[in-house]
Amino acid sequence: MEQRLPRKLAAIMYADVAGYSRLTGEDEEGTHRRLSTYLDAISDTIKNHSGKVVHYAGDAVLADFSTVTDALKCATSIQRELGERNRELPEERRVCFRMGVNLGEVIVDRNDIYGDGVNVAARLEALADPGGICVSESVRAAAGNKLPLEYEFLGEQQVKNIARPIPVYKVLQRLTSAAPVSGSVTMSTKPSIVVLPLVNMSGDPEQEFFADGLTEDIITELSRFHDLLVISRNSAFAHKGKAVKVRDVARDLGVQYVLEGSVRKAGNQVRVTVQLIDAENDRHLWGERYQEELEDIFALQDQIATTIVSTLPARIEAAAHERVSRKPTENMAAYEYLLAGKIFHHRSSRHDNEKALELLNKAVDLDPAYAQAHAWRACVLGQSWVNGWCENPDKTWREMLEELKTTLELDDNDADVHRILAAVHLTGGDHDRAAYHQERGLALNPNYDAIVVQQGELLTWLGRPQEGIEWIRKAMKLNPHFPERFWNHLGRAHFVARQYSEAIDAFKRINAPDHTHHAFLAACYASIDEDALAGQHAQQVLTQDPKFTIRTYLNTLHYQNKSDLEHHRKQLLKSGLPAR
Repeated sequence: MEQRLPRKLAAIMYADVAGYSRLTGEDEEGTHRRLSTYLDAISDTIKNHSGKVVHYAGDAVLADFSTVTDALKCATSIQRELGERNRELPEERRVCFRMGVNLGEVIVDRNDIYGDGVNVAARLEALADPGGICVSESVRAAAGNKLPLEYEFLGEQQVKNIARPIPVYKVLQRLTSAAPVSGSVTMSTKPSIVVLPLVNMSGDPEQEFFADGLTEDIITELSRFHDLLVISRNSAFAHKGKAVKVRDVARDLGVQYVLEGSVRKAGNQVRVTVQLIDAENDRHLWGERYQEELEDIFALQDQIATTIVSTLPARIEAAAHERVSRKPTENMAAYEYLLAGKIFHHRSSRHDNEKALELLNKAVDLDPAYAQAHAWRACVLGQSWVNGWCENPDKTWREMLEELKTTLELDDNDADVHRILAAVHLTGGDHDRAAYHQERGLALNPNYDAIVVQQGELLTWLGRPQEGIEWIRKAMKLNPHFPERFWNHLGRAHFVARQYSEAIDAFKRINAPDHTHHAFLAACYASIDEDALAGQHAQQVLTQDPKFTIRTYLNTLHYQNKSDLEHHRKQLLKSGLPAR
């Protein structure tokens, strides 16, 4: 078997001279002398910051560091020193470096490093200004507020030979910790969290690996949620074994939320306790305790991590929404406009849909490269089109398709983007595209309850309701606090599977059923020859929507198989609802 090359996590700095060909064309010998002197200074500075020069390639330098702070301190120090040297020279003779810093995994082969971590650093360098530094999102998260720097978010950039868009930050130095550099952007784009190493309370050193492994699993799985900025494992584990204050940790890492907890093993039982804390006011937002039998420790680790991760993002979003509600609308950042827009969209009324569109327009205006804002805008336009809330349906449909195109160009690796694309294509009757995007979303984030439940919903429309039921129940297990609409999905799946009693049970769990829920209940009761109950729910449909007709209603559904559509039509007619 071929031996696997060793890998390591490293902070990588890539530096290259801006306009080197022009400089050598104008003054070949002078440029070479200045570059040699500068490279000597760069080499010394790298060593002084505990870094290592991996190699030189003409006018470029590749170096790696064990910590992000060392890499950033080194990069900013180099740019300051070279800036002083260049100040003494005419502008046309100045040798200016662009720099990129990335935190990522690299392959170590002999005395060199390779891989995606290096490639991203090189692409970041190309995006930097002469004399400037660009960093990845992983570097920005790990650095937090440890250094006297500000960061300007440049959006998610599509770069050569990297499949996914890269969130890029420009580094701006500041004079004091309280005064940001003029022109810097302090707008937050997403909530941030650090998962502190879970404390082993067992008194058994052998359980330490379980606590650490569970912590790493939570960090890894949370990182799948593009709406969250998750601090890297290295930065989180720097606090392992230390008595820490939540506010201090949050301030040092520049995060809003902290997840902390403990692991205790007693006999064949393992108990894990976690709590989510809003670091701004040291307030507990959510806590949970999990207790399981220890049969397969790795399976248990996966199970608990999945449960925590599938619940946590919704709790963070709820907390973030509370923050938003405390702010004047004009102060909202792009993420916060998106968050508020989603809330209005889910209310599913014409007025709220219009408000959602207004908020999402503001999110797009603030950050035109924000893929999720475009995706949710498409979703809102789709809701407007489906419900007839738009003055020009053709124009709205074209606008929605344009938003979908923009969304994919901006980010093809965001699970939520693919989830929304699947929903919109389903609305448009394109089952194949809906299935493609649903599969992509599920592959990118299998722990996201909204994607998992949508898998069940889609399978139902495709004529595979029994499989759909399994996925919907899985989503309910992933998120014990699931929204009521999950019961709607489950009820419809049971109805399509001809399991009418189970469908009735699901629809009855909805606290405030609308006319569509009553229509399903009418059809279910008609199917089991409960004519009186079928008639009662049919009357509720017409009370809530006097213009209801079976023909119009069925046009809003998405059955791929004609047999499923005809089955639904037959049972609605049997309940006494008007055909047209």
